[in-house]
Amino acid sequence: MQNKGLVRLFAILFGLVSIYQLSFTFITSKLEKDAEAYAVSQISEAEEDYVAKREALEASYLDSISDNSVLGFTSYEDAKKKELNKGLDLKGGINVTLQISVKDILKGLANNTKNPVFNKALADADVASTNSDQTYLELFFDAFDKIKGETKLASPDIFANKGLSDDVNFQMSDEEVKPIIRRKIDESIVSAFEVLRERIDGFGVTQPNIQREGNSGRILVELPGARDIARAQELLSSTAQLEFWETYPQSNPSLGTFLVNANERLKEILEPETTQEEVSKPESEIDSLLSDVSQDSLDTAPQANPILGKLIPANPGSHAIARAMVSDTAEIGKYLRMPEIRRLLPNDIQFAKFLWERPAQDVEVVDLYALKSNRDGVPRISGDVVSDAQDTFDQFNKPAVSMTMNTRGAKEWEALTGDAYNNQTGIAIVLDNKVYTAPGVSSGPISGGRSEITGTFTVNETKDIANVLRAGKLPASADIIQSEVVGPSLGQEAIDSGFTSFIIAMAFVLLWMIFYYGKAGVFADIALIFNILLIFGVLTSLGAVLTLPGIAGIVLTIGMSVDANVLIFERIKEELAKGKGKAQAIADGFGNALSSILDANITTGLTAIILFIFGSGPIKGFATTLLIGIVTSLFTAIFVTRLMVDAYSAKKGRRLDFSTGITKNLFTNMNIDFLAKRKIAYILSGILVAVSAFSLFTTGLQQGVDFIGGRSYQIRFEKAVNPSEIASELNTVFGSGTNVKTFGDANQIKVTTPYKVDEEGVEVDTEIQTKLYTTLQKYLPDGTSFEDFTIGASEKSIGILQSVKVGPTIADDIKKNAFLAILGSLAVVFLYILLRFRKWQFSLGAVVAVFHDVMIVLGIFSLTGKIMPFNMEIDQAFIAAILTVIGYSLNDTVVVFDRIREITNIKGLKGGENINEALNSTLSRTLNTSLTTLIVLLAIFVFGGESLRGFMFAMIIGVVVGTYSSIFVATPLMFDALKKKIAAATGHSLSF
Repeated sequence: MQNKGLVRLFAILFGLVSIYQLSFTFITSKLEKDAEAYAVSQISEAEEDYVAKREALEASYLDSISDNSVLGFTSYEDAKKKELNKGLDLKGGINVTLQISVKDILKGLANNTKNPVFNKALADADVASTNSDQTYLELFFDAFDKIKGETKLASPDIFANKGLSDDVNFQMSDEEVKPIIRRKIDESIVSAFEVLRERIDGFGVTQPNIQREGNSGRILVELPGARDIARAQELLSSTAQLEFWETYPQSNPSLGTFLVNANERLKEILEPETTQEEVSKPESEIDSLLSDVSQDSLDTAPQANPILGKLIPANPGSHAIARAMVSDTAEIGKYLRMPEIRRLLPNDIQFAKFLWERPAQDVEVVDLYALKSNRDGVPRISGDVVSDAQDTFDQFNKPAVSMTMNTRGAKEWEALTGDAYNNQTGIAIVLDNKVYTAPGVSSGPISGGRSEITGTFTVNETKDIANVLRAGKLPASADIIQSEVVGPSLGQEAIDSGFTSFIIAMAFVLLWMIFYYGKAGVFADIALIFNILLIFGVLTSLGAVLTLPGIAGIVLTIGMSVDANVLIFERIKEELAKGKGKAQAIADGFGNALSSILDANITTGLTAIILFIFGSGPIKGFATTLLIGIVTSLFTAIFVTRLMVDAYSAKKGRRLDFSTGITKNLFTNMNIDFLAKRKIAYILSGILVAVSAFSLFTTGLQQGVDFIGGRSYQIRFEKAVNPSEIASELNTVFGSGTNVKTFGDANQIKVTTPYKVDEEGVEVDTEIQTKLYTTLQKYLPDGTSFEDFTIGASEKSIGILQSVKVGPTIADDIKKNAFLAILGSLAVVFLYILLRFRKWQFSLGAVVAVFHDVMIVLGIFSLTGKIMPFNMEIDQAFIAAILTVIGYSLNDTVVVFDRIREITNIKGLKGGENINEALNSTLSRTLNTSLTTLIVLLAIFVFGGESLRGFMFAMIIGVVVGTYSSIFVATPLMFDALKKKIAAATGHSLSF
């Protein structure tokens, strides 16, 4: 090998850089363990809420030492930014995909126009978006073009309005307006991205990740280590729409009249056959009204009085008009928004807006406010006048938010407070349609533009409110269409299981290489350990995220790295058997193996690239580590191993046989007639593929929430539970379609439900978790609270450990991307093999073998899905496994094809004799690599954690079937196709 000095220098520098990069991870880990030990020593388990107190003390300890010098070249704060990023499944936290509403942005750009063509186009786009791959904006343009008639996008009441006057004028054609609107939409999404980024920066988690997904209007946000999940979801999805309204007083008689009339009308709508009850006439005070009603109508069941039966008189002196139980607010609000009920509003309050007070934690009753609105529903003052906001404390030393307004806001605030003072009304401060506070004005108009939001807040809540107000409002609503929440305890378990599988796999491979290749195996082991160091070093330096599938990718890389060394050592043994000298045999062995190594790794790399393009989240992590592993494996196998082998063998008197006494003659002089058995293989493979196809068409596959949408929860109990019994109870609560199965141990289940999958928001998530808690409470230990049941502290051992939510729209996209990924990988590989081997017969054999392998894997999942004791759902991880099976199968096939090409180019086809020779010569490598890879996968399957078992099971099947197909499917098909071509060209048939 030339330039050994340069290679040695590069290897040393590469290793030192990797060690330097990983040093930051070791430093942060050490300091965080010190912080944990300090917190444990200071706070006893006997203290109430000791877990939260310990976490707070840990954070305080780390904050106090964040700037201290460590080893003279870094600090904790600096090292934390440079450490190896751990993904959600290893650290816990939340991962969400937000869909920015392009519809809201379009309505804003059109100044909320009432134009019927515009609004009909929006409605048509809504319908089309449910089953189309196009962006919402393009669907809107298509819908508008179909129905526009004489209407133009540049109409004065659409986009040629005052707000867009600098960009759109009346003379423009639709084709001129469209690119302007596309640009404005993109600017709004960028604005939303920046607003979310600023909010996340103020949230306080380390290593947050936020990125746009193309032009879809989707934004991916990952907050590893986030503990307060509800707070994080609220922060991400709230639009921060701040508004200031004047309230109607309790004494307004029209409000009492309206509520009574609305109650009577609802009786007719909801129970038309019910005899109408007499209701006392309204008094001048709403309190008197509700007081009177409570003596007669409210004595009956609440259903008899849909509104009045649920309302409670407001506190005297407040600016609310009534109160209600939190559990009743959604139903009352729905009634008050009904068009037939709104029509009952008297003329003097016909535009009244009804909003609920923001419910404080553990509060069961909230206030209802009536706000003075107008025809367009526009508030007196909007939040865009706020120039600054800070979390602070009010005069009673309670958490509050202080706001400063700009010049325009100060003038409007002075006018609004003056009106409220004169009318003796309140000013409702509304954030995202919740009334946070509604104070009165006791001393005349307030100048200067300073105001304060008070209420029943925690310190974290005021920090978040101030954070979102400073960052600004989102230009449109942001719906969480996909989310994954992982509890910190599950993350720690994933780290432990991943590390265990890694150590076991490494130990086996290291020992096997020494057992099979002797001293040469030691060199391969050193190169393998160096390879692992490089992989982690590159991951850290690139800022990539290590996930549980990523660990699986690294463990799989161990098998691939061994494969390269096996190819090299087997070729060296062949050269030595030919009688060549040691130095020449080593040089020729490395040189002759290079082609096979490159072909095998390139085909695997191509499938990994496709997986990276079409995958998301942890699957990208798997693809990333696989790609890095391919590059580092090539470097260590081809160069590092060569350096050590050359250095050792160069000294006189040293013997290097590349085998041991036990393995010296294994697989030598093999003469199996593989091609003669191809008809038996065709029949066997045909039966397996036919059975698989039949099962797929009749039984199908168990699709996970990734593909069908829904919510899934991984829940752990103290004792074993019966999933069938729980499924029956949950189907009563959520309706049919809820699936419950054991997930791992008998005390752990996975609940999947399509209940309210189309509805977004923290409220819906809380509602579902509340129903789960209520239904499953009898299976939980006594005293388990709702907070204990939902995701919480790192020491938690029961309750919801992980939750996943996938909306139907994104589920369709995931399914489409999975299909494209598989087709794309087959097409790319067909073209690569065609270009590499210059014969379509090789491509045909390889692609049919891959199709054969994929069909059998799918068939086994279909046949055994309901009887296996682990998760067999088809999800993104399964698609990653299928693509890896494709890569592995091709790896095996390409190595075989490469040897066939080499031998037949020298000796010719000879009726297939030389093909058999090629197959026999690669048998040692094929079985060696398959065995080591299989043991590695089994180690992950057994010790790698429940979430990886289905993933690993698919890959184990793929390795077994892929090894078989490369010999008994791909090669025979290639031979038969070539035989026909030769017979057609020469007129002579080949018999075999």
